[in-house]
Amino acid sequence: MQKYNLEDLIKENRGTVVDVRTPAEFMGAHVINSINIPLNEIPSNIDKIKELQAPVILCCASGGRSAQAEQYLKLFAVDCINAGSWTNVNFYKNSFA
Repeated sequence: MQKYNLEDLIKENRGTVVDVRTPAEFMGAHVINSINIPLNEIPSNIDKIKELQAPVILCCASGGRSAQAEQYLKLFAVDCINAGSWTNVNFYKNSFA
């Protein structure tokens, strides 16, 4: 697994942003072009996640759930990074837009 610089990934529009919050949280606000796969649905979506453009950039409300998702996905050799809060990802995306 590679080490990534989150700002560079977003600036260069690489990877796929996956928000692991609940659908209700995601509907409230989210990063543009991100997809919602709630944390509890990660295990049943491993094959789908492996097909996404890597690295998978995981986010949630504060970074806790995305850290859990990262730890789990790495067990399946998914190239991913915990980006923490979706607002951080959104900030970087808007800063480089």
